[in-house]
Formats: sequence, structure tokens, C-alpha cells
Amino acid sequence: MTEVALGSIPLEEIYPGMTVSYSQTITDADIKAFAGISGDHNPVHVSETYAEQSRFGKRIAHGLMSAGFFSALFGMRLPGPGCLYVSQSLQFKRPVYINDTVVAAVEVTKVDREKRRVFFKTECKVGVKKVITGEAEIYIPPQG
Repeated sequence: MTEVALGSIPLEEIYPGMTVSYSQTITDADIKAFAGISGDHNPVHVSETYAEQSRFGKRIAHGLMSAGFFSALFGMRLPGPGCLYVSQSLQFKRPVYINDTVVAAVEVTKVDREKRRVFFKTECKVGVKKVITGEAEIYIPPQG
């Protein structure tokens, strides 16, 4: 696997095995902000009292918050500005808690230069444990 630098990568320079990653520690403020933006005020995310009685034992972050890090990677790093999301599958494996550091990583699995599509394996981890897995397809518009 080859880690790439920040910036827009031309389609001709993208190949299977390229990877980028991003990490962020989830805070109470992040969860509250995401609840406000998404409208998802599920008490398992926002109520300590409710969450203590849940199977998780404490508040968990919204799964789509961590999945949103994939969008940051695609839009800012690989391929970079101008690309468009076509699809994303997600499997939520484990919860993410306040103060967990999520590492999101994407890896190119296939490039269709004719259709200008790039396919990725997507994964979020907390430590060595996978919390989200999936696949994505990205379209890169022609330059000009």
C-alpha cells in the first residue's frame, strides 16, 4: 500500500493499492453538533441516562459521523477536489464512544479509466478493532 499526499490526484495517476487515512478523536461536542446537523437526537447518542441502560452502557457516536470521514478523504485527498460520490456500502461492526480515536482509511481496489470511476475498500478502526467496513465508488469528472 502506498500512502498519498494531500491534493487532487489525476485519474491517470490512480492505481490499485493506493491508500489515504484520516483520524479524529470523537468528543461530546462532535456528537451534539452531528445530532443538530442530522436531526438524529436518538437518546443512545445524546442522553447519558438512557445510554447507561442500553446494551452499550454509555453514549455512542452516530455511525454516520465516522462514515463521514470517508467523504473527507475522497473530497480532499484521493482523488481530491472535484470528485463525486457514486455509492457507498457500510457495515457497522462496533460502536464508537466519546474519546475514541477513529482512523478512517480508504484503499483503491479498481480503476475504470473509460468510465472515470474509482472503486475503494473503506474501513474505520478504533485501535485495532474495525468499527465500519464497506466499499465506495467515486466518479472523477474530466478536467476543463
